[in-house]
Amino acid sequence: MDFFYNFMAAMKILYRVYSIYAVLLFVITFLIFFPFFFIIIPFSRLHFIAQWINNTWARIFFILMLMPYRNEYRSKIDKKQQYIFCANHFSFMDIAVMAMAPVFALYTGKESISKVPLFGYMFKKLHITIDRSTSAGRYEAYKKYENALDEGKSLIVFPEGGIWSEAPPQMSKFKDGPFKTAILKQIPIIPVTIPFNWIILPDNGKYLVHWHRCKVIYHEPVYTHGMTLDQMNELKQEVYNIIGEELKKQNSKNQ
Repeated sequence: MDFFYNFMAAMKILYRVYSIYAVLLFVITFLIFFPFFFIIIPFSRLHFIAQWINNTWARIFFILMLMPYRNEYRSKIDKKQQYIFCANHFSFMDIAVMAMAPVFALYTGKESISKVPLFGYMFKKLHITIDRSTSAGRYEAYKKYENALDEGKSLIVFPEGGIWSEAPPQMSKFKDGPFKTAILKQIPIIPVTIPFNWIILPDNGKYLVHWHRCKVIYHEPVYTHGMTLDQMNELKQEVYNIIGEELKKQNSKNQ
């Protein structure tokens, strides 16, 4: 028993050291890349360069974390096509992995992100912040979605509206916003499954990073051409089922 307790104590220390290393690595690499963000922010025509910056930053971060990472594509993604990427959301690590999305896309995130020093400034200037606490905030979010799509941009959305699940990898209910927008704008949705981030960085208040292979699965597009708002719940359920089934499949293999 003493060996078991000593082993567990050693593992906790190791996780804490690895977690501190991850935070320092995130901050240092972001500070290195921040000047590039700062340069392009005033020039909207250059914002597409943010994809390359995000992609490079995220790849370096995962390499230095010694954490294997892979994007898996279930179909070819047309880089000239607009999409709404809808991903499950169990961990703060989800933002980092979606930085390696295959096309330039605007993140949608909570208004509170904008309060984070430097990172919040970059996020608010380049992406979409949302206050979901009021009906006015939710309406404003829809208008931001709409404006971004009118400008020819794609979106990265966490349709659960935040990290709400109490039993990952079981998702919370999806919000209507991205699906309403997809139908009104006739933009295809790409369901995205992030199967293991809830293991790597669980949202349990301990902020401990666990080493585990990282993976993101981009499913075949769900096309909305010809759909009406009467079919919004059907669309939302279809996307939910695609992601949910893949979460079950991937995590059953992982056991």
